[in-house]
Amino acid sequence: MDDRAIGMFDSGFGGLTVARALIDLVPAEDLVYFGDTGRYPYGPRSLDEVREFARQITAMLVERHDVKMVVVACNTAAAAALELLRFEHDIPIVGVVDPGVRAALAATRNRRVGVIGTVGTIGSGAYQRAVRSTRAEVELTCSACPGFVEFVERGETDSEQVHVLAERLLAPVKDAGVDTLLLGCTHYPFLARTIGDVMGREVVLVSSAEETAFEVLDILEETGLGRRTAGKGRHRWVSSGDVAWFRSLGARLFGPEIENVEAWTWD
Repeated sequence: MDDRAIGMFDSGFGGLTVARALIDLVPAEDLVYFGDTGRYPYGPRSLDEVREFARQITAMLVERHDVKMVVVACNTAAAAALELLRFEHDIPIVGVVDPGVRAALAATRNRRVGVIGTVGTIGSGAYQRAVRSTRAEVELTCSACPGFVEFVERGETDSEQVHVLAERLLAPVKDAGVDTLLLGCTHYPFLARTIGDVMGREVVLVSSAEETAFEVLDILEETGLGRRTAGKGRHRWVSSGDVAWFRSLGARLFGPEIENVEAWTWD
């Protein structure tokens, strides 16, 4: 048994969807969540730059917070750095790409699956490789959705402007006749109502958050890393940007549990 915390990070607020799923599934575990809001969004950045960010954050979580596991709750960072992080650290490193793919393949009926994500994630080919590795006979349509993350980070999740943008950006996956759409960015579940309105009620929206939480639970049970102490775990929130903004928007998106936010400044 291991009472150390689980570390988790994202470019900002999107990973809170994974944090919510994890807290609901394993409420006794301590969690340290890092939102790199001082450098968001990751999507338009080069994969090399995002890879270095992911290495910095993971090293900080391991060295400063002594976490027992790291959840890369950012699709762009997972696509850029997951394998490297697993090579550099001897603790479990969990991404969101493979769990999301498994959930989408289980949900599809007509074998036409769509994936939407940031420019960086879609351009990396991570989802295309993950689907190929399963050897599933599906027709995959991927589409980048620049601008979605920025709307979420401003708290505009149901405005007319984001609806107009969604109609334009989702056209390729809608025209492909997909019956399942994988939200390949952890920010996108906050736009689920808008995305669902555009895609239509017959299309199943799949978030990787719950599936990722189940993967964490499996690792905790298989490795014996689960928390020994009973009761509700402690949750720490850390931001590299404006902590007041993180507290305010985080509380709106996640809930009142986000109250005390610690500041982190990169050297």
